[in-house]
Amino acid sequence: MTSRIARPANEVFAWHERPGAFERLQPPWERVELVRATGGIRDGAQVEVRTKIGPFSSTWLVEHRGYRAGREFRDVMLRGPFSAWEHVHLIEPDGEAACRLTDRITYRLPGGFAGEAADGMVRRRLERMFRHRHTITRTDLEVVSPMTAGRRWRVLVSGASGLVGGQLGPLLQTQGHTVVQLVRRRAKNGDDVEWNPALGKIDAAALEGIDAVVHLAGENVGAGRWTAQRKAAILSSRVEGTRLLVDACRGLAKPPRVWIGASAVGIYGDRGDEVLAEDSATGSGFLADVCWAWERETFKAAEFGARVAALRFGVVLTPAGGALARMLPLFRVGLGGPIGDGRQWMSWISIEDVVGAIYHALARDNVTGVLNTVAPEAVRNGDFARVLGRVLHRPAVLRAPTWALTAIFGEMARETVLAGQRAQPDGLRGSGYAFRHPSLETALRAVLGRENG
Repeated sequence: MTSRIARPANEVFAWHERPGAFERLQPPWERVELVRATGGIRDGAQVEVRTKIGPFSSTWLVEHRGYRAGREFRDVMLRGPFSAWEHVHLIEPDGEAACRLTDRITYRLPGGFAGEAADGMVRRRLERMFRHRHTITRTDLEVVSPMTAGRRWRVLVSGASGLVGGQLGPLLQTQGHTVVQLVRRRAKNGDDVEWNPALGKIDAAALEGIDAVVHLAGENVGAGRWTAQRKAAILSSRVEGTRLLVDACRGLAKPPRVWIGASAVGIYGDRGDEVLAEDSATGSGFLADVCWAWERETFKAAEFGARVAALRFGVVLTPAGGALARMLPLFRVGLGGPIGDGRQWMSWISIEDVVGAIYHALARDNVTGVLNTVAPEAVRNGDFARVLGRVLHRPAVLRAPTWALTAIFGEMARETVLAGQRAQPDGLRGSGYAFRHPSLETALRAVLGRENG
């Protein structure tokens, strides 16, 4: 596969050499775990990964060879599921300001006749994968890179191993920034900072030199029924954790200049058909109260001079986790459908637009205040089910009854899957953000690897 990228060849090659490139290139529908990696992409460096298809897993060990600075490197399989495998990455100049990126793969399947019969399936899977990889590479280099014009930051990220943080970190790294993770475990390297928000502990001295903060950490709202204990943990993880981090940064000799905090469209409560902009009134209910308290602590970072933005996330679409991952097993076997009466509005956003919006908020000095971080096209739940069924080529007519959801999940169901918000991203669009997946069908096809053509 070959794609033209409107950036110089040396810049595209440097993107591939940086930490985070491997993770950035993995399609969200593929189950791939990086076991170990040594030595970057130069000759002799090795990468070990574990892949899963359904209940089956396999381990790959590949070695990099044929390194030509700024032009080429190769991955040769030493151990894995193929009889032979070589992947050539070739980057050739196409004028001074552009290049052509080519991924060329030669392989041999094991199993004789049976392997030959599976070749068509393997080729289709590779085509899906590399179409995604080329889209990511081109967008990151043509759209994201110009935002920072060579600037390099140290970015503190909480929740770095979570659904959003796990994608944001590699995006930052491939742009040349240093990611400093807030971790509850013992710090393993110099770019980790230990904290324990439940105990009010943080290694404040290790925060010196941080340019920006992206604060995403908080207890999972959808992990189960909201007992009194769960609700207390959800609230305190956001409020006390944010307060601890803001206070620690306030005492630094040079506090961070930018603070990006997470929030959610749940702050509006269940609002029926009302179109919700950032200046709409907040709603009522537990989630609304949590988000309001969370944002109140977030904006205290402005007291030490930081530019602050609170991103009100909608439902984040990725098969790697969250709501979509929970829906997919039923939808794939034709047992999915609307939730309740299906008329509640869903404000959603693709995983690529989430990390794109966060990066946009970091890079643009005109981004401040609250931002509805949702796609422009909110849909009713029933329409969401219909589009997902069409993308998967499955019927989507079996409803999940309201009475069953409330019996099992109680208040959590009433305020999440049965409630609706019709939010619009006026702030993002007004600040110049261009959505990668503005419509639901394009988003679902992209994250599930089912794009037409």
